Amino acid sequence: MTGQELRRRGRARAAKLAARGVAGGKGQAPIAPGLLGGRYLPLSDHDLSRIHAAALEVLQRVGMADPTPALRDLALAAGAAINDQGRLCFPGSLVEDTIAGAARSLVLHARDPDKDLEVSGRRVHFGTGGAAVKVLDPADGRYRDASLTDLYDFARLVDRLDNVHWFTRCVIATELSDSLELDLNTAYACLAGTDKHLGTAITAAENVAPVIALFDAALGGEGAFARRPVCKLHSSPIVPPLRYGADACDTIFEAVRHGMPINAITAGQSGATAPAALAGTLVQTVAETLAALLLVNLIRPGHPFIFSNWPMVSDLRTGAFSGGGGEEAILNAAAAQIANFYDLPSGVAAGMADSKIPDEQAGYEKALTTALAGLAGANLVYESSGMLASLLGCAFESFVLDDEMLGFVLRAVRGIEVTEETLAVETIAEAATGAGHFLGSSQTLELMEKEYVYPRLGDRSTPEEWQQRGGRDIRARALARVREILAEHYPVHIAPAVDSALRARFPIRLPAASMTSAGGRW
Repeated sequence: MTGQELRRRGRARAAKLAARGVAGGKGQAPIAPGLLGGRYLPLSDHDLSRIHAAALEVLQRVGMADPTPALRDLALAAGAAINDQGRLCFPGSLVEDTIAGAARSLVLHARDPDKDLEVSGRRVHFGTGGAAVKVLDPADGRYRDASLTDLYDFARLVDRLDNVHWFTRCVIATELSDSLELDLNTAYACLAGTDKHLGTAITAAENVAPVIALFDAALGGEGAFARRPVCKLHSSPIVPPLRYGADACDTIFEAVRHGMPINAITAGQSGATAPAALAGTLVQTVAETLAALLLVNLIRPGHPFIFSNWPMVSDLRTGAFSGGGGEEAILNAAAAQIANFYDLPSGVAAGMADSKIPDEQAGYEKALTTALAGLAGANLVYESSGMLASLLGCAFESFVLDDEMLGFVLRAVRGIEVTEETLAVETIAEAATGAGHFLGSSQTLELMEKEYVYPRLGDRSTPEEWQQRGGRDIRARALARVREILAEHYPVHIAPAVDSALRARFPIRLPAASMTSAGGRW
């Protein structure tokens, strides 16, 4: 075959593969948000009962240090007690009553109602998270400080990624030193970049009302956010081991008052701020997450709450956080199983590669941790795309690479449907006594787009075809895809008149020119 023929054949094949990489119509695609997980169960029923009992014992006997006065008063009125060490102790009956009365499900609203997420049972969704202060610059491959423009660019990139189901602030705008400006501009950049459901942090209780006012103004007027809260609060009200953090607790009080869903993250780190024994880490982090559940439900029973038990791992040789190992994978899968044991909406962390670049190390770290979390039935898998350097860094090409990886993870979560049709006895008989293969069978053609997920970035060509196309590795192809999206996708999720009003009312620091192709950075 001549070089010209080979190139022509390669182009035709590439076009077919690209077409197959795009999800089909509604009801036709092999993967979708909210597939049911729960087939991987690292803990037995007996294990779950023992961890639960031990967590109740910790909350009743050891208790929580440093409750805020408002929390202490609510807890004491509900039946809690202060022990001799001044710690707030919760009787097991109060904890179990709170679990029984907590929200079993919630809807995470998006500005596009078709992108709303139903969080319940073992429905699996993947999204972003993190607070990276560094970005891997796509121009020179070196880390630099993260900026507000980066946050906006990450949001509009995720706006085009099918398997990243919501967008949580993933980087900190390091150029903003004022906490109110940081909180307002973070919310604005997320709103401007995507119409998917959002998540953000708010650094102080007094900043909650201004952030809600910004959401209201962007969404249609006073009360608009409360009617359809398109953003949840990410907060860590527990300082491990077993201590309430005053600032975060006060912020949660305000957020609940304004109707904001709460993602209360507890993240004890094994061998550092939690026991080195993995079961012990689970006991402590479950107790701490239950303490966060108590906090929110004492303020407002049944308020939308995500049981975000994020057990973390230390590299015990150095004490440094490690996000990509087998221990991290199994701990967060177990955390998902425990939340399902309680029948509470769950959040876990997976995809937090320790590698500094999107290389083979990042690939195996991300694939292992996200796959186990999804297979365990976690409702919301945070940090699942983009994150590198043990959460210190973020990379544009990682987002598109991880989006493709998450498609394969979702396919594994979906599992294998066994029906009379899929058992395929008649199809086997026809092929065995006829053509001797299944390539042209009606079942093969029917299931080609419904049963299989095809890579867009991953390469399945022959070595010769790959070399003819330039021999680029997957990272180079991912960077090209990033540039393709960000050069043309400047969504108008905030109408121009509304944007002008927001800029007149709030200290918006993202230049309007950066939100159009005239900015020229891509």
